[in-house]
Amino acid sequence: MEDSGHTIQMPRVKLGSQGLEVSRLGLGCAGLSGYYNDPLSHEAGCSVIREAFRNGVTFFDTSDIYGENHDNEILLSKALKELPRAKVQLATKFGIMSLEGGKHAVFP
Repeated sequence: MEDSGHTIQMPRVKLGSQGLEVSRLGLGCAGLSGYYNDPLSHEAGCSVIREAFRNGVTFFDTSDIYGENHDNEILLSKALKELPRAKVQLATKFGIMSLEGGKHAVFP
């Protein structure tokens, strides 16, 4: 794909009842910082996020548990500085704790 700076138009859907619209396809960012695999460098992770945006993805999902020291959220913040922030929707999860055996618990 040519890098013309234009994004591909992807279908959008309403999320919830408050009028928020997001791209039909979102990017879960857990794989960027080693949650499921070896972590990508911040440069490579930002490149993935930029490419997803150029392909019409505007909905990105992260969590403070992805990577050490909030690495996933830091990576995503670096990438967002390069994108038109008003066109991006961001979801994050917090309060998740790792338990023995790789299980997770969420505390209200």
